[in-house]
This record gives sequence, C-alpha cells and structure tokens, in this order.
Amino acid sequence: MQKKDFVIRFAGEGGQGLVTSADALARAATSAGYFTQTFSTFPSQIMGGPASSQVRISTSPVLSSGDGVDVLVALNQYAYDHHEQDLVENGVTIYNAEEYTLPDGGNYFGIKADEIAKSTGNARAANMVTIGAVANLIDFSLTEVDNFIKKRFNRGRDNDSEIIRANIQSVRLGAEVASQSGFSVGKLDNPVKPDYEQIMVTGNSAISLGALSAGLDYYVGYPISPATTILVWMENNLIGSNKFAYQVSSEIESINAIIGAGYAGKKAMTATAGPGIALMSEGLGLAWMAEIPLVVVDVQRGGPATGLPTKSEQSDLFACMHPAHGDVKIPILAPGSVEECFYAAALAVNWAERYQGPVILMSEMAQADRGENIPKPNLDKIKVESRNVYSGDNGFKRYQSWDGTNELTPMPIPGGSGAYVANGSEHDEIGDTTHLPIHHIRLTERRFNKLKLLDGAHYEIENENSQLIISPWGSSKGPSREAYERLLDDNYDIGWIYSVALNPIPEEVFEALKKSKCVLVPELNYQGQWSSLLRQDGIKAQSIIKYDGTPFKPGELVKEITNIFDTVRKK
Repeated sequence: MQKKDFVIRFAGEGGQGLVTSADALARAATSAGYFTQTFSTFPSQIMGGPASSQVRISTSPVLSSGDGVDVLVALNQYAYDHHEQDLVENGVTIYNAEEYTLPDGGNYFGIKADEIAKSTGNARAANMVTIGAVANLIDFSLTEVDNFIKKRFNRGRDNDSEIIRANIQSVRLGAEVASQSGFSVGKLDNPVKPDYEQIMVTGNSAISLGALSAGLDYYVGYPISPATTILVWMENNLIGSNKFAYQVSSEIESINAIIGAGYAGKKAMTATAGPGIALMSEGLGLAWMAEIPLVVVDVQRGGPATGLPTKSEQSDLFACMHPAHGDVKIPILAPGSVEECFYAAALAVNWAERYQGPVILMSEMAQADRGENIPKPNLDKIKVESRNVYSGDNGFKRYQSWDGTNELTPMPIPGGSGAYVANGSEHDEIGDTTHLPIHHIRLTERRFNKLKLLDGAHYEIENENSQLIISPWGSSKGPSREAYERLLDDNYDIGWIYSVALNPIPEEVFEALKKSKCVLVPELNYQGQWSSLLRQDGIKAQSIIKYDGTPFKPGELVKEITNIFDTVRKK
C-alpha cells in the first residue's frame, strides 16, 4: 500500500539514544528528498525517565507531528504500555526482546539490537539495527541509510571505514529481522525532490542563525530549559572582532547586561523561559522607559513556577505583552515554524534597532528542539537595520515628543556626541529626571507611537469572508493549518488568518479579524490568552485550548472545529 507519510516513534529511557535514532532517520530521509519533522519529549532530569523521540517522513512539507504512530520502537515495557495506544490501525511495534517479551499474536515483533550490534564488532550500533528494521517496515531505501552513515562517520579518522562497515552491517541485519517477521506498514511513495537547497535545522538554531544574520553583536544568557541550546550555539558561533557571547549567573544579570550593551550601541540579545521572563520584568520596564534596543527570546515551557521544564505551552503571552508595571506593551513576534524562526529572529533584531526599544520573540519547547528540513535561507533577503546614531553637537534632545509624522530622533551613544542619560525615571527632553505631568504625558505617547514603526512581519489571510476563521499563533500554526486544509477538503466554509507579529498586529490582519463573525484561536494554555487579548480589541474570538504539555494533533482540532462550526451554523 502506497502512503504519503509515516510517523516513527522511538520510546524508552532518557539516554538510550532515542533522539539520535529519530534524527538519523530524519537526515537519511531528507537526503533522499523527503520532508521531515522530528519531535521529542523527555523528563527534566539528566538521564533516565520515560522519553520518546519521533520523526514524520512525508512526500510534502510536514506541518505537524501527526495524529498517530505507524511504527513504534519500544525499548522497555513501560514505553510499550504508554505508547501502544497511539499506534494507527495496522501499526507495528518493534520491541526490545532483550528487555521484555510480549505474547504471541499481536502486531509486534522482538529484536535483540544490542546482541546484533555486538556481532558486527560495534556494540554502539544498536540504534542502526532498529533503523534497519524500521526502514524495512516502510520500504525505505537502505542505500539512502548507507549514504547517511558514510556522510555521518567519514571524519578523517583511522577507524572511520570500520565504523561505517559495522553500522551498514547493523542496518542490514535489522532489516533482515523485520523481513522475517512478515510485517509491513506500507510503502512510502517516491519523493519529489524540491528544486531548492535545503538545510536540516532546529527552531533554536534557526533563531540563532537569524539573529546573527541581522548583525547581532552581543549575547549573554543563563542556561534554562528549553532555551539553553541558543546559549550554547552563541558560545560556539558568535565569535570574531567586536562579538561577545557569555554565560552569566542569573536571568537578572542577563537582562541588565544586554541593557548595558544596547546602551553602548551594540545589537544585544538573550534567551530564557517563563521563569526568566518573570525575573526580567523590571529590566524590560527600564529598557522600555529609557528606549534601549535589545531582544529577549522566550522559549516557553509549562508553568507557573518551575512547572513543566521540558514540556510545551503557550502560556507566557500575558507576561510578555505586559511584562512591567505601568503602561507598557512590548513588541512581540511569535514564529509558527522552524523556517519562520529564522526570519522572525532577524526581524526582532531589526525592530529593536528601528524603534529603539526592547522586543520579545516568543517560541516554545515544541519548536525549540524540533528538527525540520527547510529551504536554505537567502541572506540577500535579510535587510540589516541599525539604529540612527546621533553625531551632531552637544545639547541634543533625544527624548522630544514624537507622533510618527517625522523621523525618529537619533540615539546618542556614550562617548559620542549628545547628552545621554539611561534613566528609568520619567525624564525631560535630554533625559534628566522630572516629575512634571506634561513630560510623562508626552513621553508615554512617544513610547507607544514608536510601535507604528514596526512592520514587515509575515502574515497570511485566506477566505476572510467565511463563516468561521481559524487564527492560531506560534507553533500551533502547523497542526492548525493541517486541520484547516482537511476541513477545506470537506467543503467547510472556513477561513484562515495568521500573523507572526502579535504586537503590533499588521493593520490588514487586524481589519480582517475585526470583521469576522467567529475567530477560533487554537492555543496551548488554560486561559485562552490570545483570544482574551483579541476580545479587548473588539474581535469576536474564542480559544480552543490544550494544556497537557504536548502540541495539538490535527485530528483533534478537526473534531473541535467541526463541533463549533455545527453550533455556529445552527445559530
């Protein structure tokens, strides 16, 4: 039976190579011309505990992690017991016969991967044994797996050829076990290779690359899941003349350090999660008040408090939109795919420079470590913006009133021309503290008027005159889009409105939402945060919520939206 896509899940204990197996299969499939997406979930401990990692392989771009699992590799009994229910009809389990046994008669077969790997002379090749078995079940080319192995292990070392030989042999032996089992889940259709160059990258790496492409100079961060890999990436890659990356001892130190860097004229960024946003509240208020460019990446996880450090949620929106006391509304970009992470990060750096203030980029766990093959970004499309720096005579008044009708006043840099005071108190035209009401009125208006400078974010509007509109944000975009396309195929009168920018919302998006009779917002939080904010602006929005720490499945969204649509149609 020909199939357009397959989902393969590896489940067991953290540290058993689950992520490595899914990533290897994804990269082999990508090289063969397929589209792939990986997804992992694991507990917040260094090693051990129930974990899983999966890959979806498709002949067309992958929008979500899918509804069910075609092949389950269960490395222990607990993994089988807790993941078996996710198998689709006719799905097959490969279980670890060295760890446990299952009674005869089910859609499963055992494999002794460790024993087989040792027979090849490389005990570390057990994951290649299971990959060979999986490849046989979906009729995936073993030659493509061979090509991946040769590329992966050809590192210029003396024993490379022996490692390659043992891994290829392990793949063949695993495929033989699967062939003898008599099981098959179908045949993956031949790929149609895209006519553009691709890269395999995670969401956090894409954010890092995007920021760097926009000229990022300075990065400091505190390690916190799921943002830590951005810090590690920057330490390895933000190098060279006038570049700086450093690990600090707290999120408070992070925000204050990038405020100092922004004050000194650098393009500065940090990344954190919800607990860090809470600690950065006062610093973000200072950056807003003093008008200092900087970017904070919030890779959301389950909360509040320590919450679910390695699970996904979209529950920081209230905290990010209004992080400080007083009248503050921070610009927010929330990319909905790994590819959008790249362009949104570049735009976040540009926005900070353009309007001279703080910008928050919101991602989440489900996107941070998710791998996708995306079109290789075209750096020629990245417009690198830098703040307008004052270079005139002393006595310059940076904090003049500004209503958007003329050019934003330049920013003096310490050591250069012009008076500069980085002042968190309300101030007059040159930055000196004042409590006169007239200054607080005009500068509050100035700070909010500057948001009008922020445009250029990607958005999508389709069938906006439909009876019902789906309008997701962040990484809920992928499964929502897949659900939307299924509903269109079933002839539902349904539309689509999506924006990477949540503040300020593009005018075209706002007007389309405003005239809609019913806007459905799929989001991973209990309170329906985005729909709540939309309703404050008079938009008829309601949320479809999920808050168990996992992303939406397209099928569950189709069911929810169908029920709501039927109710709306009856009314």
